[in-house]
Amino acid sequence: MSEEASAVARIWSTRAGINLGPLDLIPDGKARNYVLQIGEARFHGFVVRKGEAVFGYVDRCPHAGLPLAQELDRYLTPDGDLIMCSWHGAVFTVEEGTCVGGPCVGARLSPWPVEALDGRVVTAAPPP
Repeated sequence: MSEEASAVARIWSTRAGINLGPLDLIPDGKARNYVLQIGEARFHGFVVRKGEAVFGYVDRCPHAGLPLAQELDRYLTPDGDLIMCSWHGAVFTVEEGTCVGGPCVGARLSPWPVEALDGRVVTAAPPP
């Protein structure tokens, strides 16, 4: 693979209204990875489902800048209560993305505004 082919630009946000698929693709208490091709760049994010609520974050640890999961869709602690960076063990609240343990306590994941709408997960406008 050439350097040009491997050097795809990353972007850190998406526009509102992108249909990510049925809510049922994410089991309750689990997370799902999304990679979106937007123009010449890619966005990497993940969504956690808690009941009918969804919480989205950019897939990038504030400690080292790496994607959080080393295995596809493995973003949560075994009990599903916290988001976990599999590289250095940092743990984050699902609802706010605040680091509550590990090397970056007090830091936050970058939110990716998403919502459950009519049984589907869609990107949303950032809060005002």
